[in-house]
Amino acid sequence: MRYYMGYLLLVIGFATISGCKKDSAVQKPPADPLDVRVSGYIYSDYNWNSDLKTDLSLLTDLNLAFINPDTEGEFPLNEQVEEVIARAHAKNVRVYASIGGGSAPPHFKSLLEDDSRTDLISNLSALVDDYDFDGIDVDLEGDFITADYADFISELSSVLKSKDKLMTAALATWNGNVLHDSTLAKFDYINVMSYDATGVWDPANPGPHSPFEMAQNDAKYYIQQRNIPAAKILVGLPFYGYIFENGAASYMDFRNIVSAYPGAENKDMVETAAGGKIYYNGIPTIQKKVQLAADLKAAGVMIWELTYDAPGDKSLLKAINDLR
Repeated sequence: MRYYMGYLLLVIGFATISGCKKDSAVQKPPADPLDVRVSGYIYSDYNWNSDLKTDLSLLTDLNLAFINPDTEGEFPLNEQVEEVIARAHAKNVRVYASIGGGSAPPHFKSLLEDDSRTDLISNLSALVDDYDFDGIDVDLEGDFITADYADFISELSSVLKSKDKLMTAALATWNGNVLHDSTLAKFDYINVMSYDATGVWDPANPGPHSPFEMAQNDAKYYIQQRNIPAAKILVGLPFYGYIFENGAASYMDFRNIVSAYPGAENKDMVETAAGGKIYYNGIPTIQKKVQLAADLKAAGVMIWELTYDAPGDKSLLKAINDLR
């Protein structure tokens, strides 16, 4: 929270400058393409194959969000999963079942407990085998990081490693201290959620929710303070923004922002007709964060969320790949 107003002044200043020189802020393709992974989440109500319109050749990894257990710890799925995995594998894209999410089902906590955890992990193991997932992405947040979380991660890691499968995590830094170093070390990759510094839950604090400095500080937290190898870190990129207007806040995806506001793709903030402000990441900032990942020798970047992208030359995914 303490970053908001400082970030606000930085971004307003940047937006003013970029409004005059917006084209020069977009990076040109480097002489040596950046070697970074591009991992994207697709959020869907179990219709991933139908909803995924992304050119999969622009990704290295795909996270299906969210595949959560029922109250018995089982994972009822449909043919959409098989279809989207087949499409991705045809393009050499790794696919993960992402569990949890910001609105994980309440019963997930009890499934992590000693008397249920073995069955849950057994069902996750079967899920990976039955659908040929490349791994599991653990996106348990907030109070879902319970006293049983460390044991769950340790036991799931052992099972997945025995199958030569990957385990990743979506983690922020605001509560990073609740995770032991030994638990963090179990993950093959960490998708750092460097966004949502403010949002709809905090309308009294308007400002950028994902400034460059946040991405920089979050990545360095895991690399320098928690001693996670940089090669395990993916810098999180938001494909959405927040509108602050008349004392309220709401959500808006990048596709709709650039459709409603010409030239918005090269800015990080635009003003609404009613005098409100929309904060997001435009092409220059997204590319700057990709360069950050490369400079840190991080694994790459992570996207939330693919269906929010704009088409054509305004696409953030295209802008990322212009540097690769």
